[in-house]
Order: sequence, then structure tokens, then C-alpha cells
Amino acid sequence: MTSGRVDLNSDLGESFGPWVLGDDAAVLAEVTSANVACGFHAGDPTTLRRTCAQAAAGGVAIGAQVSYPDLVGFGRRFMDVPAPELTDAVLYQVGALEAFARVAGTRVAYVKPHGALYNAVVHHETQAAAVVDAVHAYDPDLPVLGLPGSALLRHAHERGLRGVPEAFADRAYTPQGTLVPRDTPGAVLDDVREVARRAVTMVTEREVVAIDGTGVPVEAESVCVHGDTPNAVAMAAAIRSALEAAGIEIRAFVS
Repeated sequence: MTSGRVDLNSDLGESFGPWVLGDDAAVLAEVTSANVACGFHAGDPTTLRRTCAQAAAGGVAIGAQVSYPDLVGFGRRFMDVPAPELTDAVLYQVGALEAFARVAGTRVAYVKPHGALYNAVVHHETQAAAVVDAVHAYDPDLPVLGLPGSALLRHAHERGLRGVPEAFADRAYTPQGTLVPRDTPGAVLDDVREVARRAVTMVTEREVVAIDGTGVPVEAESVCVHGDTPNAVAMAAAIRSALEAAGIEIRAFVS
């Protein structure tokens, strides 16, 4: 990554039927990549088609946000899924989202795990390899978005895939560089100015202050702000504005 450019991504397409989560259209106006739900943790077919159409119209890259099959738990519960089943589940989700992306005149440009799966593949070797196996089988040119230093990105590199490291502007970090569990007080940040300031520090200084006050090195080709975070729209706008004010170009990591 060059210090003068970064991608801004957000988790979108997570509404389900009459249940509306976040303001996808408003967030899409600020970000350059959209991690779109694939129906396993959230998102119904109409929501996914609409989100892909909105992303395509705005020139926003579409990523498949793959998950455990956990609608009830919003994909935030670990599941001990056998590797072959997990590979097939990831393939299924990418293929489903690809249909909506193609109808919208674009394509799935990368893959990012969601929630508990994202956290699991930081250290879970078997599941990390299973996710990478699915992406490699589907399209070895697809990048994989994940936490720096994770098993996921290492397996991606070993299989010849592009592993893209990301940082989280609206989440607290442990001293080890992982995300603080959501059930821990202070795990999700809600101060718009603080989140924007952290994003700039992550990109320009490659560091973030952990929950214990220590500095933790980070590497980020992409910065994430969650679409279901309170004030997500204001956060995305503030992050973009702060990064641009710091001389950072906001551009998708895929062409």
C-alpha cells in the first residue's frame, strides 16, 4: 500500500424483509467498497439485489460478505463447521451474490468473512484454509479481505491469492492487534470525531491505540466502518472527510 491511498469499506445489505438495518444508500455515497451480505447471516434476495444495484450505480466495488449459516445470531456465533461444508457454504454465498452483481452490470470483486467467521479465521487454521479453498475454486483472482497477520491472509498468500489487510475505525483493539469482543464494554466506538481521528492515524501512522492504552501497529489497504454501527452514515462521511483532509486518496483496492 502507498501511504497516499486507502479503500473505505462497509458491511451492507443486512436488512431482512420488513426489518431494516442501517441506511445503505447513504453509506454507499461515502465508501468505495461494499461488503454485501449473502443471505446466511442477513439479507434477503430483494435487499441483496437492491444493494448491488445501488453499489454498481455509484461505482462502488462489491464484495461477498460470507458467513456461518446463522440468521438468528446474525453470524456472530462461532460454529464448528467441518471444512468441506464451510468451503461449500462460502461457494454458495459468493455464487448467489454474483448473480445479483451480474444483473446490476458488475461482479463480485472480493470476499470478506463476516462476524464470528471473520474472528475465527484469524487463528483457526482449518476454517481459514476452508474459506481460501472456496475462493480459490471460484476465482483465484478474487482478493480476500481480512485482519493483518491472520491465518486467513497467510493461507490466501500460500494459495496465490491476494490478501488485503484492513483496519477497523469503529472497533476497539486488543494489545495483540485483534478486535475486542463485542460483548466487552467499549468494543464498539460511537464518537464520530474519535473514529475519524483513529482512521487517519491508522492510515498515516500505521498505528492504533489498543483498549489498554498501548500502541498497536496496523496495516491497512482498507478501512472498515460497520453499516449497523450507530451514526454509521455520519462516521463514514467524517472518516472520508478526515482522510481526504490528510491528503489521502479514497479509492477501492480493486479496479
